[in-house]
Formats: sequence, structure tokens, C-alpha cells
Amino acid sequence: MEKIRIELTQNPKKKPEGDNLPFGVYTSDHMFLMNYDEGQGWHDPRIVPYAPFQMDPACMVLHYAQEIFEGMKAYYGVDGKIRLFRPEENFKRMNTSCERLCIPEVDVDFCVQAVKELVKVDRDWIPTAPNTSLYIRPFIFATDIHIGVHASHSYQFCIVLSPVGPYYATGINPVRIMIEQDDVRAVRGGTGYTKCGGNYAASLRAGERAAQKGFSQVLWLDGVEQKYIEEVGAMNVLFKIGDEIVTPALVGSILPGITRKSCLELLRSWGMKVTERRISVDELVGCAADGRLIEAFGSGTAAVVSPIGELNYAGKNYVIGEGQIGEVTQKLYDQLTGIQWGRCEDTFGWTVIVE
Repeated sequence: MEKIRIELTQNPKKKPEGDNLPFGVYTSDHMFLMNYDEGQGWHDPRIVPYAPFQMDPACMVLHYAQEIFEGMKAYYGVDGKIRLFRPEENFKRMNTSCERLCIPEVDVDFCVQAVKELVKVDRDWIPTAPNTSLYIRPFIFATDIHIGVHASHSYQFCIVLSPVGPYYATGINPVRIMIEQDDVRAVRGGTGYTKCGGNYAASLRAGERAAQKGFSQVLWLDGVEQKYIEEVGAMNVLFKIGDEIVTPALVGSILPGITRKSCLELLRSWGMKVTERRISVDELVGCAADGRLIEAFGSGTAAVVSPIGELNYAGKNYVIGEGQIGEVTQKLYDQLTGIQWGRCEDTFGWTVIVE
């Protein structure tokens, strides 16, 4: 792969003041770009000033949604070092998405290096206030100028950066979740296991309905029988039932979350019983009704761990753990964020130092 060319901005942006950083609002001064053309492969990697794309109205991504993305973060540690959290896992997953969407795969190690170089260029954009970080958004989209249904022959790869505070403005407080009974997000054989925009577009209507009723997220059921629990909005979901942690198995319609994977590895290292299996909504609400459902929480890059204090299904509310954050949920949050910000020893080798 070619050396990354760097062009620095002559017009730096004004950085946001203080620690009021709503998620996804601000972007840094620079972005990473790389192009793909059939017969040439990925080429011309470069860091350039952040700027809009110029797109032809017939650009294929606008018509057929051939695009994928990832999400990760950079953290200023308590020791002054900048850390990434398992970035190679993000680009391995990106390649899984590439394969499903007929997009050429990327070199994992090179992409990690590209992230590190971009973060170094815009290191002054990494916030230092507690619970803040630099969100990193790599994405790829089709660029052929053609109105016709087929895989594109050219693509744009881009990485942008955004200084962010907590995903939920209220912090790590239990959220209210509505179990969706009408719409479905994904089915096995579809694109549910990938990180593509179409999955999220399909979730918007149910999310809007849930928000109107005062819920933070939607808990999805499977798309075939609408019987089995899958994932929560933009997060995977885990449950403490008795002394066992249960999470839906990855059956092809659920995103294989990197935070989910990290949670499971931590839980097993603590000697806890962890089971990945299909869990029906009837079993779940039954456990909630009789008190066996002790904790429930979502996991994802943006929120890290998000406790669930209440579930709503078929018009009935089920309060979990008296609406308070559970012991396991808190421990996972403390350990993950401790590793990410350098407060805890990283015995797993998950963090990558940006030097």
C-alpha cells in the first residue's frame, strides 16, 4: 500500500468549548480518504482537510445503498496516552460487511495505521473531560455513476472524527425499552450481521414510535417468527437470569458487537456462567414477571454499557432490578471504561497506543 499523504488545513475550525459535547454534532479538521477502482485496487491514501463530497446525482450509493460503516473511539488516558480499543476487530468486521455488500475488502493493519495517523493529526480534538472521547467513523460507499442494479466498480473510503460526550446525556442511568411487535429490523440471510445503513433505516419508524411513548430504544424480535429476542436499537443486549448471563446467539441477523464480545470475555474471566442462545420474548417477560430477570443491559461502542431499568411488551411494563443499575452491569462498565481510559490494567491486550 502507498504511503499516506498528508495535507494540513489552512483554515482550522473553532473547537467546541467545555465538556458539552452532544454525540455526533462536531467534526474535526481533517479526514482520511482512499479510493478503489477496478483493476487498480485501493489507492491514493491521504489525510486532507475536512470538506463536503461532490457527488453526481446518479452516484450508485444514492440509489442502491451499497455502503457500510464502523464506529470506534480514541481516548485520552489518565497517563496522557491516547488509546484505541480493539480497532483491528472493527476492520475485521468491516470486511465481513464488505463481503456481504459486494465491496472490496480492506487491509486491516493498514486501516488501523490510517486511524492512528488521522488521530495524531487531529489529536487536539480529543476531549479530556471525564467520560468524553473522540468518536471515529470509517465508512465506504459506491461511487459509480450509473442507474442500474449491480455492484459498483469504484468506491470511496473515508474516516471522520467527532469529539463526543456520553451517548446518553443522562449518563449511565437505566433506560426504558419497548419490545417491538410490528416492524422487524433484519432476517437471517439478510444484512443484519453487517453494519450497513439499510439496517438502521429499517429501524427508524419503530424508534420514532417508541420515543413518542417515552422509551429510549426498541428491543427487536426476530424477523421470521417475531418470537425471539435479537438486539436493542444500536446495541447488543444481555440479561442476568438467576446466576447466569444470557445473550442472544449470533444467528446471522444480529450484529457481532465488539463491546458484546469484550463483555462476554470479561464475564467468563470472572468465572461467571455465560450462555449464548436463542431466548424467546415469552421466556424473558416471564423471568421479569417472577423476579428471575435480575439485570438487563445493552452493549455498544457509543454507550459502552447501558442498563435497562424497564421493559414494555404488549402494553405491559416490567421493572428490572427496581429500576436501578445492577452489580454486574456496573462492574462491566467500570472495567471496560477503566481499560479504555487507562485507569485499569489491560490484561487482555485490547488497547492500541497512538504514538
